[in-house]
Amino acid sequence: MDLSIEKAVPLTMRPRRRRLRLPLEAWAWIAPAVLLLLLFFIYPFINTVQLSFENADSTRFVGLKNYQAIFTDPDMLSVLKNNLLWLLFGTLLTVGLGLVIAVLVDRVKVEGLVKSALFIPMAISMVSASIIWRLVYLYRPPDQTQIGLLNAILVLFKLPPQPWLVNTSVNTFALIAVYVWMWTGFCVVVFSAALKGLPDEIIEAALIDGANRWVLFWRVIVPMISPTIGVVTTTMIINILKTFDIVYVMTGGNYNTDVVAVEFYRQLFTFGDYGLASALAVLLTLAILPVMYLNIRRIRLEEGGQA
Repeated sequence: MDLSIEKAVPLTMRPRRRRLRLPLEAWAWIAPAVLLLLLFFIYPFINTVQLSFENADSTRFVGLKNYQAIFTDPDMLSVLKNNLLWLLFGTLLTVGLGLVIAVLVDRVKVEGLVKSALFIPMAISMVSASIIWRLVYLYRPPDQTQIGLLNAILVLFKLPPQPWLVNTSVNTFALIAVYVWMWTGFCVVVFSAALKGLPDEIIEAALIDGANRWVLFWRVIVPMISPTIGVVTTTMIINILKTFDIVYVMTGGNYNTDVVAVEFYRQLFTFGDYGLASALAVLLTLAILPVMYLNIRRIRLEEGGQA
C-alpha cells in the first residue's frame, strides 16, 4: 500500500508574466500624477529652498541670513506673533463654537435653519467677505455720520466710534472674527454629521446612569467624535496658516496686522527680495506639512489602514 503523500499543488497559480506586469500597469496609472507632482510641487519647492539661501536678487549665496532675519527682525517677529494669535484664537473659536452650536441644535426643530444660516458665508469668496466686513468696521471721525455698521451701533448707544482696523490692540482680533464668521458654519455641519452617527443607545444609557448634560458632553460625546474633532482642527490650522485674503484686502498687512502669507507676497512683489520671500515660503510650507501628515494619518487609522 502506497502511503506516500503527494505534494500539494496550489489550486490557482497566476502566470509569472502576469505577476511581473502588474507593477508596470500600476506605474502607468500613477505616472501622470507623479509627473505633475514633480513638475508643480517638488521642483518649485527645491528651487524655492535654493533661493532662500541667496540674497535679494539671487546673485550671491548668503547661507542662513534670511532665516536669521525672520527670527531676529522686530517686524518679522511681529508677523510671527500675529500668526500665532490667528492659530490660537482662530482655531479655538471656529472649532469650539462649531462643536457647541452643533450639540445645541442637534435634533431640534430649527436645526436645519440654523445650519443653513451659518453655512451661507461659505458660499461667499474670501475677498467678498473681507469687503463686507471692511464696511462693517468702517470708521469716520466722531463729527461725521458713521456708515460702518459697528460704529453706527456704538453711536446709537452714545459710545464713541472706534477705528477697528487701525487700532493695533484690536485690529488683529477684528480680522480673526471675519475668519470665524466664515468657517464656523463648516465646523457646525461637519460636527452635526458626526453627532448623527452616534448610537442613540449609548446616549440613553448614559442618561439612565445619571449623567447630566455637561457630563454627557465631555465624557460621552466628545470622546466618541474625537476623530472628527481632530480632522476639523487640523483643517482649520492649515487654513489659518495660509490666511492671505482677509488681511490683504482689509488692511494690506498695515497697522501691525501682517501675517506670513501677506509678508511673503510683499517681500516678493513689492520689495523684490527673492531670498527673504523664499525663506518665508519655505517656513510656511514646513509648518503646513506636519499638520497635513497628521490629518492623513488620522484618516488612514480611521479607515483601518496603517500609518
